Amino acid sequence: MPTVIGHHDISKDSKHWLSSPKRKELFGSLGITNIRTFVDPQNPKRVAVMMDVPDMDKMAALMQSKAAADAMAHDGVVPESLVILVEAKA
Repeated sequence: MPTVIGHHDISKDSKHWLSSPKRKELFGSLGITNIRTFVDPQNPKRVAVMMDVPDMDKMAALMQSKAAADAMAHDGVVPESLVILVEAKA
C-alpha cells in the first residue's frame, strides 16, 4: 500500500483546516488510513497531508468528484496548488 503526500495552499486559517472532519470523511470511504497532517511553520497557509492509500485509481477518481471539490472548498484548499507525491519503490 503506497504512502501518498498531498501538499497545497489554503485560503482559510490552518486551525480550520486542521480541525475539519472532511478529510477523514472523504478518504475514509476508500479505506485510506494513517492520515497525518502537516503545517509549514514559516507559512501556515501551506499544508500537507500524508496517508496510506490502498487503491490509487479509486483515489484519483475521487479527487475528480464533486464530493472532493466540496470538501476542498469547505477546508479552504486552493485546488490549483495541489501536488500529489506517491511513495517510490526502489
